[in-house]
Amino acid sequence: MDWKLELVQVPVSDVDRAKTFYTEQVAFNADHDHQVTDDLRFVQLTPPGSACSIAIGTGLSGMAPGSVQGLQIVIDDAAAARAELSERGVDVSEVQDLPWGRFVFFSDPDGNGWSLQQIVR
Repeated sequence: MDWKLELVQVPVSDVDRAKTFYTEQVAFNADHDHQVTDDLRFVQLTPPGSACSIAIGTGLSGMAPGSVQGLQIVIDDAAAARAELSERGVDVSEVQDLPWGRFVFFSDPDGNGWSLQQIVR
């Protein structure tokens, strides 16, 4: 039996601002945006090439906006990813070379923290 992690909730304070950030600046695909009730909105966004998506919205969880840290995406080229994000206006760190990979870091408008890892072999 396969166990596949395919959706991670990311708490945000302003759904439209976060959706714009993730789609226009970080280039995630907007897969789904549904207002279920006045108190429940579900937005699903997926990084290009990923089998795992994030969910933002209202009424999804009790987590505080900005409380998720350590979300990690594996990429082929840290310098190229950094350049793309920077060109789109994302406040992204310099490339950091660590023994287990090359990394760049950024946060969404609420402070949810992301890292992009280039695996070094």
